[in-house]
Amino acid sequence: MENKDCLFCRIAAGEIPSDKVYEDEQMLAFRDIDPKAPVHVLLIPKAHLSGVRDLTADNSAVVAHIFATVPQIAAKLGVTDYRVLTNNGADAGQTVQHLHFHLLGGRTLGEMG
Repeated sequence: MENKDCLFCRIAAGEIPSDKVYEDEQMLAFRDIDPKAPVHVLLIPKAHLSGVRDLTADNSAVVAHIFATVPQIAAKLGVTDYRVLTNNGADAGQTVQHLHFHLLGGRTLGEMG
């Protein structure tokens, strides 16, 4: 289900251009426009979920699918060591209210804290 007011839904629908690195029927991966590392790709489900808080037993298979594609996407981008993370809610740094994962790599990322 698409949310017409959601930036990432509009990107997934092709209404807004993106630098795609992977796409299938369930998900889209595209380069972040404000990268925090040499490789910074956003991985989104095409169906609108506002964040982790919207995951249920009925819709969580998309997350497994996204994570199953990560090694393939990372290899395509030339990284073997990388970080995958998500933010859930404004206080955690989520700026677009559509579930998404950041794939970061291409340099030493260091500890999070």
